[in-house]
Amino acid sequence: MEAGLFLLAAAAAVLAAAWVRERALRRADAERNRRDIDEQRSRREVELKEQSQRTAALFDRMVEGLIVLDAGGRIRLANRAAEVLFAFDGHAAGRTILEATRHHEVAAVVARLDRELEVLGYELRIDSIDAPRFLQMNALALRDTSGASDGAILVFHDLTRLRQLEGVRQEFVANVSHELRTPLSLIKSATETLLDGAKDDPAALTRFLQIIDKHANRLALLIDDLLLLSTLDSGGLRLNRQPLPFRSTVQDAIDDLQTRALARDVTLENKVPPTLVALADDDRMRQVLSNLLDNAIKYGRAGGVASVEGRLLPDGRIEIVVIDDGPGIPKDSQERIFERFYRVDKARSREQGGTGLGLAIVKHVIQAHGGDVRVESGPGAGARFIVNLPAMPGS
Repeated sequence: MEAGLFLLAAAAAVLAAAWVRERALRRADAERNRRDIDEQRSRREVELKEQSQRTAALFDRMVEGLIVLDAGGRIRLANRAAEVLFAFDGHAAGRTILEATRHHEVAAVVARLDRELEVLGYELRIDSIDAPRFLQMNALALRDTSGASDGAILVFHDLTRLRQLEGVRQEFVANVSHELRTPLSLIKSATETLLDGAKDDPAALTRFLQIIDKHANRLALLIDDLLLLSTLDSGGLRLNRQPLPFRSTVQDAIDDLQTRALARDVTLENKVPPTLVALADDDRMRQVLSNLLDNAIKYGRAGGVASVEGRLLPDGRIEIVVIDDGPGIPKDSQERIFERFYRVDKARSREQGGTGLGLAIVKHVIQAHGGDVRVESGPGAGARFIVNLPAMPGS
């Protein structure tokens, strides 16, 4: 009897130990599973966060402005370009499109997405303190599986530079047309007068032929300058860079313009030191100096002085300055004076002649050499055109 009880007790102990062991194993398995789930959740959260950061970084690198709206019409995401375009004052997320952009046309396009799937190529203008901006807006409605609205994606492409270039092109065409029309009209008028009988008068014949010759030369100069600017714009200008003693190049330009200077009693002075040498194209630099000196003669004081100075800067660059003693250039014109056909005093410029492209050519030729040009002037203080050229190699 006692032996049976002992066996029963032993068996119970074995069963209890097995149950405890199995429970411990189950608990360990459950703990491992929990840890695995937590690790997977943590990894997933990290992956989602990294993916979100990559997406946000990608959106911020976009040139186009991007705004994502939620189903309630509030901003879910706006990239950096959109913030710049609309000058968001603070965090845009959570605000309506009208609150964030302060632009009724943008809100109106978003409202159209309630009945249209997309709105493409919509152009709008944003007025700002500096200058207006022109945008192209593309909007896409988002729908869930049931077809209900799930927000929208708005993409804004900045057309401002394109519109500015279009304006420059139109102005350029208008200016070229005007510059061509004036000499052509005079040539045509002189020709018609000769055909009507003036050719039989030797004095009249000579006078009208001189008019034709003068304005034909003006047309030839304009076309030459336009072709040169086209070459400069396309990067097709080939420079023959050689060590250039600048004093002799300046003197050549002065000698070419002496007749014009004498007509206005202007004294031309060459103050460039003989030791100043630059690596440049002699023909192109003579063209630069001729254009700058020609302007100094035309717009300087009659009976005055136009001079050219030069020096070696501490960093090795070459500085050439063409100085006149004219009335000076207004501040608001100094930024535009190197534009094609821009004239400070249109009436006087027409009277003095020229193509209106000289300073634009100067700017492009100097830039082709790797240098820059600027003007310094004040009312009644004349003008100083300052050319900087790169240092000689090894200097």
